[in-house]
Amino acid sequence: MALQLQLRTVSGLRGRADRIAKAAFRGLSFYTRVLESCEDEARFDETFRWPVASNVDGNEILEIQVFNYSKVFTNRLIGTFRMVLQKVVEEGHVEVTDTLIDDNNSAIQTSISIEIRYQAQDGTVGMWSDKEFLETPGLRPEGDGRCPLETDSLLPGLRQSSDVSPGKSSQQPADRSFRRAGKGVFSAMKLGKARPTKDDHRKQDEPAVLEAEDLDRKAMRLGGGLDPDTISLASVTAVTTNVSNKRSKPDIKMEPSAGRPMDYQVSVTIIEARQLVGLNMDPVVCVEVGEEKKYTSMKESTNCPYYNEYFVFDFHVPPDVMFDKIIKLSVIHSKNLLRSGTLVGSFKMDVGTVYTQPEHQFYHKWAILSDPEDLTAGLKGYLKCDIAVVGKGDNIKTPHKANETDEDDIEGNLLLPDGVPPERQWARFYIKIYRAEGLPRMNTSIMANVKKALIGENKDLVDPYVQVVFAGQKGKTSVQKSSYEPLWNEQIIFTEMFPPLCKRIKVQIRDSDKVNDVAIGTHFIDLRKISNEGDKGYLPTFGPAWVNMYGSTRNYTLMDEHQELNEGLGEGVSFRARLLMSLAVEILDTSNPEINSSTEVQVEQATSVADNCTGKMEEFFLFGAFLEATMIDRKIGDKPINFEVTIGNYGNQIDGTAKPVLRRKKEGGDGDEEESELLQNSSEDEGGEDGEMVSVSSSQPMKPLVTDRNYFHLPYFEKKPCIYIKSWWQDQRRRLYNANIMDKIADKLEEGLNDVQEMIKTEKPHPERRLRGVLEELSSGCLRFVTLADKDQHHSSRTRLDRERLKSCMRELENMGQQATTLRSQVKKNTMKDKLKLVQNFLQKLRFLADEPQHTIPDIFIWMMSNNKRIAYARVPSKDILYSIVDEEMGKDCAKVKTVFLKLPGKRGFGPAGWTVQAKMEIYLWLGLNKQRKDFLSGLPCGFEEKKIARGQNLPSFPPISLLYTKKQVFQLRAHMYQARSLFAADSSGLSDPFARVFFTSQSQCTEVLNETLCPTWDQLLVFDNVELYGEAHEMRDDPPIIVIEIYDQDTVGKADFMGRTFAKPVVKMSDEQYCPPRFPPQLEYYQIYRGNSTAGDLLAAFELLQIGPGGKSDLPPIDGPTDMDRGPILPVPLGIRPVLSKYRVEILFWGLRDLKRVNLAQVDRPRVDIECAGKGVQSALIQNYKKNPNFSTLVKSFEVDLPENELLHPPLNIRVVDCRAFGRYTLVGSHAVSSLRKFIYRPPDKKAQHWNMTGEIIVNMEPEVPIKKMETMVKLEANSDAVVKVDVSEEEKEKKKKKKKGGGGGGGGGGEEVEEEEPDESMLDWWSKYFASIETMKEQLRQQEAAAAEAEEKEEMEIAEGFKGQAKNKEKSKAPKDDKKKKQQSAPELPEKKNKQKIEELKVFNKELEAEFDNFEDWLHTFNLLRGKIGDNDDNATEEERIVGRFKGSMCVYKVPLPDDITKEAGYDPNFGMFQGIPSNDPINVLVRVYIVRATDLHPADINGKADPYIAIKLGKTDIKDKENYISKQLNPVFGKSFDIEATFPMESMLTVAVYDWDLVGTDDLIGETKIDLENRYYSKHRATCGVSQTYSIHGYNVWRDPMKPSQILSKLCKEGKVDGPHFGPGGRVKVANRVFTGPTEIEDENGQKKQTDEHLALTVLRHWEDIPRAGCKLVPEHVETRPLLNPDKPGIEQGRLEMWVDMFPMDMPAPGPATDISPRKPKKYELRVIVWNTDEVILEDDDYFTGEKSSDIFVRGWLKGQQEDKQDTDVHYHSLTGEGNFNWRYIFPFDYLMAEEKIVISKKESMFSWDETEYKIPARLTLQVWDADHFSADDFLGAIELDLNRFPRGAKTSKQCSLEMVTNEAELPMVSIFKQKRVKGWWPFVARDENDELEVTGKVEAELHLLTAEEAEKSPAGLARNEPDPLEKPNRPDTSFIWFLNPLKSIKYLICTRYKWLIIKIVLALLLLIMVALFLYSMPGYMVKKLLGA
Repeated sequence: MALQLQLRTVSGLRGRADRIAKAAFRGLSFYTRVLESCEDEARFDETFRWPVASNVDGNEILEIQVFNYSKVFTNRLIGTFRMVLQKVVEEGHVEVTDTLIDDNNSAIQTSISIEIRYQAQDGTVGMWSDKEFLETPGLRPEGDGRCPLETDSLLPGLRQSSDVSPGKSSQQPADRSFRRAGKGVFSAMKLGKARPTKDDHRKQDEPAVLEAEDLDRKAMRLGGGLDPDTISLASVTAVTTNVSNKRSKPDIKMEPSAGRPMDYQVSVTIIEARQLVGLNMDPVVCVEVGEEKKYTSMKESTNCPYYNEYFVFDFHVPPDVMFDKIIKLSVIHSKNLLRSGTLVGSFKMDVGTVYTQPEHQFYHKWAILSDPEDLTAGLKGYLKCDIAVVGKGDNIKTPHKANETDEDDIEGNLLLPDGVPPERQWARFYIKIYRAEGLPRMNTSIMANVKKALIGENKDLVDPYVQVVFAGQKGKTSVQKSSYEPLWNEQIIFTEMFPPLCKRIKVQIRDSDKVNDVAIGTHFIDLRKISNEGDKGYLPTFGPAWVNMYGSTRNYTLMDEHQELNEGLGEGVSFRARLLMSLAVEILDTSNPEINSSTEVQVEQATSVADNCTGKMEEFFLFGAFLEATMIDRKIGDKPINFEVTIGNYGNQIDGTAKPVLRRKKEGGDGDEEESELLQNSSEDEGGEDGEMVSVSSSQPMKPLVTDRNYFHLPYFEKKPCIYIKSWWQDQRRRLYNANIMDKIADKLEEGLNDVQEMIKTEKPHPERRLRGVLEELSSGCLRFVTLADKDQHHSSRTRLDRERLKSCMRELENMGQQATTLRSQVKKNTMKDKLKLVQNFLQKLRFLADEPQHTIPDIFIWMMSNNKRIAYARVPSKDILYSIVDEEMGKDCAKVKTVFLKLPGKRGFGPAGWTVQAKMEIYLWLGLNKQRKDFLSGLPCGFEEKKIARGQNLPSFPPISLLYTKKQVFQLRAHMYQARSLFAADSSGLSDPFARVFFTSQSQCTEVLNETLCPTWDQLLVFDNVELYGEAHEMRDDPPIIVIEIYDQDTVGKADFMGRTFAKPVVKMSDEQYCPPRFPPQLEYYQIYRGNSTAGDLLAAFELLQIGPGGKSDLPPIDGPTDMDRGPILPVPLGIRPVLSKYRVEILFWGLRDLKRVNLAQVDRPRVDIECAGKGVQSALIQNYKKNPNFSTLVKSFEVDLPENELLHPPLNIRVVDCRAFGRYTLVGSHAVSSLRKFIYRPPDKKAQHWNMTGEIIVNMEPEVPIKKMETMVKLEANSDAVVKVDVSEEEKEKKKKKKKGGGGGGGGGGEEVEEEEPDESMLDWWSKYFASIETMKEQLRQQEAAAAEAEEKEEMEIAEGFKGQAKNKEKSKAPKDDKKKKQQSAPELPEKKNKQKIEELKVFNKELEAEFDNFEDWLHTFNLLRGKIGDNDDNATEEERIVGRFKGSMCVYKVPLPDDITKEAGYDPNFGMFQGIPSNDPINVLVRVYIVRATDLHPADINGKADPYIAIKLGKTDIKDKENYISKQLNPVFGKSFDIEATFPMESMLTVAVYDWDLVGTDDLIGETKIDLENRYYSKHRATCGVSQTYSIHGYNVWRDPMKPSQILSKLCKEGKVDGPHFGPGGRVKVANRVFTGPTEIEDENGQKKQTDEHLALTVLRHWEDIPRAGCKLVPEHVETRPLLNPDKPGIEQGRLEMWVDMFPMDMPAPGPATDISPRKPKKYELRVIVWNTDEVILEDDDYFTGEKSSDIFVRGWLKGQQEDKQDTDVHYHSLTGEGNFNWRYIFPFDYLMAEEKIVISKKESMFSWDETEYKIPARLTLQVWDADHFSADDFLGAIELDLNRFPRGAKTSKQCSLEMVTNEAELPMVSIFKQKRVKGWWPFVARDENDELEVTGKVEAELHLLTAEEAEKSPAGLARNEPDPLEKPNRPDTSFIWFLNPLKSIKYLICTRYKWLIIKIVLALLLLIMVALFLYSMPGYMVKKLLGA
């Protein structure tokens, strides 16, 4: 339904001006085009169309305004016309001529003439005017030479908002560019498409100003008050521009990405478990990923085992398979070789959930264990683990671990994705399987014939059943024998925690077979799409709905090569079946006693559903026309080719025979026998013209013709074959419509974002305006969705999911619309980047929402058949071609010409084979209800006649079987092929010999071949003459066909190799247009070249399509002949198109070559470097002997070259290294293309800006003592400001800090801080103190950055309305993390002032490589990787790393000549060095390299036991150090703490390799991983990476200055080299460098405490702020530790662990450095812990006394300190305690080794009797005390336990009364003590255990005393174990109750009789009495009987 307005003329205008009109209805306005300089009459003749969603009301108003148009100022209103639509609604068609009124509502003399039509709601009936809609072009008399469906208004190129025929809705501002997804650089303009302006939100007074140059280019043809926001200027390739209404965008990426196997590694670290439920267990953890299982070791009798074991699983599978694998962690109790153990609890999640986490990992998180067998049980404990999933190329940043205090908060660190509640409940998932249809026959025809012959059975050849897999469990339905349409009506029930951590349910129809079952089809249900977790969300729900399954083709051979497709891997290439199913979830109430607590999968019967529950059966009509079939691969051969189109099984020629007997009109093919059946059954509604129609689903076979040596084409010239298919489906179009609306909003948004990014990339002005426009389009699109979706009729077949999804989509979109509006107001130039990110999130969300989980109509497949074999296919989603009356709901390709590239099915499409196009089709498709099919031809190019089959001849709406085009236009195509860059290296030389082949319709031409280059400048014009295109001229103008450009590599032998492909659209000039700006000559543009799915360079070209008019070619712009005689008849690109060049000089710095690999097995000996750019170049000097000195003798050379003025068009610069051999031969070693010269361009400085160094002094004042625990705001020093900068923290902050340190309780207290309070003595501090303190700082900073980022985000949300003020603040916030780096040095302390509080000096810990922080140290010396070409085909997926054959070191500088004089006249300017002044000499130099290795973390285990025995190996040049004897046994986190000195000579030995190997007793040692460091770049860098600058200068102690040069010497050297004035030391601690003044302390203390004057502190202050020095300043490398990932060449890209280290370098010609800093690992300190167990109280009484029946317990206490009970000690037994009181006075003694800094106990022990050596373990210091009940004959009973962490445990209670459960459960609030500080602690602690309900309860209390002594103290005051000497404890005073019953036997007996056995005795007495009675009865009975009988 729609309202259509034709605006004809406006007459009676005054004066001469440009006129424009605007029509508005329901808030939606359209503009006409601008009519330039009209006088009294303006003939607009334009048609506008408003699709309306609800019926037009009689009193609504249509408004038309007429303006004088102005390019610069606001348009001036002439007058307005308003009309009430009552008459229109009644009559449906009105013509009006009337006068306009002005602002004051008075009539003026200008009048307007319009015509209005209106069609009511129902699309099938109503006031369709027959003549208008059923007229088909073929029946129209030829006379008027114009396509009848176009009204006069549609002038070429300005069909502004009208579509082809009134029967289709037009475009509107709300979806202005739905048709054009993506655009060329200026393509909107080029294609001459005026885009209607935005809605009326723009106030009329705000002038839409465009920059002048833009105006020339665009405004010539553009419509009204154009807002720059809506003009799309940019996008990657112009092909994607689809301006017209008749074509849709082709997809450029060819290779299917799904289904290709990749490398994945899942690494799981099991750290520890806590609170396991059960008594005294021996837990083992089983880690299961997919099918693989691995176990940890067993820990004995503990409920909180500590493992710290690392497992790795490697996989090589497709991503889909990987992400569906389940990770299952289960804790098993007492598993050993003989028994499998009992499951305590388990946890599972799928790999995909882990992969979607930030950094693809969960780190130190607690998994909640639950028992799947017992739903009512609740939680079974916690397991702490790390899980990471790494794919190839992902790098995982491990957060730094120094100590593990903060993670003890279990609830805060649960192993769950964000948004999942911690208390997950059990839920039942009911998956109901009703029936399936359309199944293929699975037994091959051979088998079938055999069966038929033998048994005579003729059944359906498939025995289907359905298998559902979810969360690692499988359920199956029953098998339905021999049925193509099986009915199951069964439900499969899964029980799983909710929300489940497994995202997908796999539903598979399988064929049951005696040998092996095979999959027929697979469907995945993504739970995220069928549920919503928000407040207004809903549980997963689905259907009942049909799901379509796709897979391999339905041809019945014994082997199906595409079987994988049926398993759901890769894109299905054919319809397999559809399945009716539903899903529901019920949350279980576990408290309910009747609940069935098993989690086994159950299968039971389900009630069937009504036939119509999934929608009313409707007849659909699919029409397709093949307009072109070109680029058909020659390999296919020249047999006749035809195309088959199928939808479901309809149209399938092999399977069409399965007669739809059961449910007619559900299914059907197209065989003849079918037709008769349809006719017989045809009911009344089918009679008439349609009854005759039989589907035609494939084109006629045709022999292909040759295009060129690679491709054929089919001769579809004027005759275009058509197909049409009728099919029956449930009518669920609404689902697809909603998805289409959202898709279109998303397409439009994506196009807009591409524009914005392109504008940013090409530095076009005002990208923020475009972004604002994009946001406005988004918000109006969202609102439009809400109004359209809201009218969704409530028909019966809507499922619950439909309703819920609709609600949530409407909520989301409404919300998004509002956010877009607010964002729009905030987009400013400076907030652009952040906002762009937010908008990208919108895009992802839209795409997610648009994906409809409940299928309806299956996808359409187009197969190319040759000789009846299926060759290649294309798959078109049915929603994309679905017709709707409402424009937004139409599929994006419906009634459009779409370019489709056919591809090979399944695995054949992988790799290079899949990159060649099998065929390029131009195809037109239309799918809709049969009753709406009047319109199905409307989108075709006009000018054709229909050819129908005989019986359909005179029926107007009968579909044609072919179209005969009577109209054709002749064109000339000019392809201006200028250049390509960064192409793929196809030859082994690392280069290619590229040429381009251009395809247009059925013609193709090639450029010349340019040898040995990756950046060919062809500069060639290809002319295609007499290109015939069919259809109307004006359609061609808007909408030319696309051009395909393929790049090949010419090989001397064999076929040319494919290197990539791109698409373009030409700019069209009709014969009646001028060849003049702005559209002509066209501009060169970059087109992205794709090779498979990856980009492979860019093509710089322009294309124009010129119509050859009646005057022939003479009217075309002339072509200049070949200019360059050497090139022969090659036409160059004409002058107006080729870029403007100017002269540049390129200076190259040749430094040296490194790591050259062998070429063809010969070593490189005399290499040379050739530099080439735009055809000019220069060669380096020859290196005479590469082994002796790989550096060049001549450093700088230059050449001059003409480069384009426009930097974006600069060609790349090629670096090639050749090896000169004897006899003048040379071979290529490798090459490198510098794709952008931008960073090497030198721009002379501005004269005005040069005066900064004259201004006054700037004082930089450093505050000495600043604890860096807080982020300060960094103050940037402006070059010419006069400021004193203080870096300080406010006092209160410091106070807080101190308080925090004093109460360093649960969290926060890191090693460093404790050391502070512990050891104030300077001599106790060592390098490690410094290291741990620094790590604390680093963690603190990371925490604060996160907090700041979170705060910034919140702020963002809050200030969305506040406008600019808020934003300025926000910017500071978002900058903070960046400034952080600078700050770390700035705010660190200068010197400890207050002696009483020792401040630990810190260094900088980088959690990445040092070069990553300092831009690879390429400040003046760059490293270029040389790549070799490919060797074999498999090199396509070789990584960059594998192709590297060496490195070239050097640099370049590009500048326009001539340079300004002042540069060359500077003092000391050496012309030989050009721009490279002041670079050091590159002669060999001897250096002492000192490598410090601190530690390694997370090493990949190398041995079977999941551990490794790592040692360090270092290689530099000829030096090879293997530190094999110092390997560290069985450690994945070894601390090496070593330094190595190596003497090396640069440049020969400059690549340092540090490797970690795994020591093996037998066999060779395995490499775990290695890291490489380029020392040379570090050495020469201006950042001075030779020896890091400490934070403070001291001459003794742990922080002694390491560099042989003092700070003052370094400073004067830097000043001299940088030509900086200074340093000038002044009195009062001031130093001046350039115009900066620094202040600082001036005294230093030596070992003896004497103070001396020194300038070193001042000099150091300057060095630490060297980046603030103008001109010469840059940041110097601080004293640091860097963290380098270890990589293993066998597993490229996957990190194998990380190494913390640093390197110092000292030139040998300088004074020698001091001894290396000692970083050897701290030796653990020996301690002794003495625990005296004094008493117990209130221990629960476990035994009943056999004689007296009293409750009592025989108590003893067991204790141990180290990991596994090996040192357990027991007290003696206190027998027969009646009150739970026990007296022991018993002493345990535990000696142990302790590492203070890491808070770990170190134990060394052999792992098993077979171990070669002892393994060192580090375990937390935890003392365990347990209370037991001793039994003489059976096992002792465990009663309770308490575990005290010696670093932080609750202070014991003073008395037994005060001791409570709180002390265990409520640790956070209680004061904690550390035995290492207190030394001696005494008190009462509770013993706890879990009762039957899993609740903790106190089972006793113990009074104990803990006393900690160092080993020395223990020697001095020894004490004995138990109660022994020395220092014995007295015997406990125990009441002697144990043998009480001897003393009082009577009492005991009375007790026994009275209490215990009273009832038993009574029972026995009664029983005896009864027995006696029975006996007597039996005894006297016979006698009595006799008496009776005889009657005595």
